[in-house]
Amino acid sequence: MFTPRLTARLVAAALAAALAPAAHAGVSLIGIGQLGGTDRSGLTGTLENGAPANTLGGLGSAIAWAGGDTYYLSPDRGPNASNWNAAVDDTTSWIPRYQTVSLGLAAASFSAGSVATLSPSLTATTLLSSTAALDYGSAPVLTDGSGKYYFTGRADAFGAGLSTNGNNARFDPEGIRVAANGKSVFVTDEYGPYVYRFDTATGNRIDAYTLPDKFAAGTLSAQGATEIAANTSGRVANKGMEGLAITPDGKTLVGVMQSPLLQDGGTDASTVRIVTIDIASGKLTHEYAYKLDNIGTVAKPKYGSISEIVAINDHEFILDERDGKGLGDDSKAVQKKLYRIDLAGAADVSALTGEAALAPKAVAKSLFVDLVALLKANGFTDRSIPAKIEGLAFGPDVMVDGVLQHTLIVVNDNDFLDTVPVQGSPTANPSQFLVLGVTADALPTYQAQQIPEPTTLALAALGLGGLALRRRPR
Repeated sequence: MFTPRLTARLVAAALAAALAPAAHAGVSLIGIGQLGGTDRSGLTGTLENGAPANTLGGLGSAIAWAGGDTYYLSPDRGPNASNWNAAVDDTTSWIPRYQTVSLGLAAASFSAGSVATLSPSLTATTLLSSTAALDYGSAPVLTDGSGKYYFTGRADAFGAGLSTNGNNARFDPEGIRVAANGKSVFVTDEYGPYVYRFDTATGNRIDAYTLPDKFAAGTLSAQGATEIAANTSGRVANKGMEGLAITPDGKTLVGVMQSPLLQDGGTDASTVRIVTIDIASGKLTHEYAYKLDNIGTVAKPKYGSISEIVAINDHEFILDERDGKGLGDDSKAVQKKLYRIDLAGAADVSALTGEAALAPKAVAKSLFVDLVALLKANGFTDRSIPAKIEGLAFGPDVMVDGVLQHTLIVVNDNDFLDTVPVQGSPTANPSQFLVLGVTADALPTYQAQQIPEPTTLALAALGLGGLALRRRPR
């Protein structure tokens, strides 16, 4: 639902859109929806910080099209905005999960120059688990007693070895894509970084794709700042593999790190790594470099981060490059840009280390759409644009005034905070679905992923009802 203030602004949207820059020619905002409440996990009780275990929030960490009007949305490691235990970065025994949502595109009517109000609905919740015992470290063990061991958002749920140890129970999902057969999903993670594959009918992990050791942290800590200080190589804490794409043929995964690896300069550096993984063999096949915009000054460079990557075809992709400003940060949004890249002919950087070596080999990029400009042209302000725009997924084509357009769904991570302060006033901070209409000439090489729609039987299997967990403290 729109707020009255936003609805009033939309009256002038068509005129404002005419003033929008050519960077998003052929791209328009055609729909918006919101979703909140509780999920369908069947979980009861509260987490360590008092938040309900079945909170429906943080949806926009990742979104994947599952066919038809169905989408899978993956929250991250759970509610951790309340101070309860700094020793574990205020993380909780949240069970990572994905939500199955019907967006409501089929029931909507789209017209040029206007924005339709969508009515998303939650149809299922899938908890992510392992049939093999996991290492929970000093965190509570999460099991239902029937052979399932649930992953956890707790930062202290790890054992010995590298951060990429697949036995670790801690899991911070940040990217999700649907396999070609529609029966499993691939999920990336920041703690490892990991890439895991889960069965959609059971939520059980059925495969793992291991990244080279250079992506891993060797000294682990439940506190992100301590972990960063203790390592000189590997992913930056809480900035592991953020985005994930799957090529339309369903054969290749393409993952992107949120920030540069520590040995490549960390968050003070400009160039992140993109990796490609052959699904059939499970092997990492290539690494590419992507250079972030300098949103600071020449004298004092500052770089944002990558939140998502989505496939246009088997070699072209769209990446979400953003800052952390806007609604949720009590600041003004500056950069939320979608860039287009082509990996065909790009240099492989597997053997290179360091910003100086990577930056000259970075793939060329071109601006696809400036989301800040587009949203402001449609009634948003610098402070009402969501700070964490993190999820992208193409969806089904729709008719806009009789013309077929592609849909690109943009979602935000609201950090499980339904209300946030904006200049001293409590302000709604919902999980939002922003539907972009993309004309065929704006993406002439687009190829939709062919995915079987989720079956009624598979969705019925997800009705977990009244799940009783055995949460044993270590």
